[in-house]
Amino acid sequence: MTPQFVIDSTSSTPPFEQLRLQVIDWARTGQLVPGDKLPTVRALAEELGLAANTVARAYRELEHDEVIETRGRKGSFLAASGDVGQQQAQLAAVAYADRVKALGLDADEALSIVAAALGIRSS
Repeated sequence: MTPQFVIDSTSSTPPFEQLRLQVIDWARTGQLVPGDKLPTVRALAEELGLAANTVARAYRELEHDEVIETRGRKGSFLAASGDVGQQQAQLAAVAYADRVKALGLDADEALSIVAAALGIRSS
C-alpha cells in the first residue's frame, strides 16, 4: 500500500519536487519496496488538487533518475535499485511475492519456502 502523499501549500518547494522527494524518502526507508505500484497521474492529481502536469513532471523526473519505472498501461512502479545482482534479486522477490499471493499462501509459509531453498534452518 502506497503511503499517503502530502503537499504543503505553504512550502517554497514546488509541489512536483515535494512528490518526488516523498517517493525517494519512502524508497529509502522501506515504506515503498521495488514493485510497489504508485497511483496514476490523474488519480493522484485529483486527490491532491494538483494539475496532472505537476504529478506527471514528478513521475518523469523519478523515472529519469530510475527511482520508478512506467510499464505502459499497467502504471508506474518503484524500480529495483542497487547493483545488477541486487536489482535482479529484488525483481525475483517481487515476482515470487506476487506468485505466492496468487496461490493463497501466507507470508510465514512463503518465507519458510525461501529459507529452505537457501538452506537456512528454521529455529
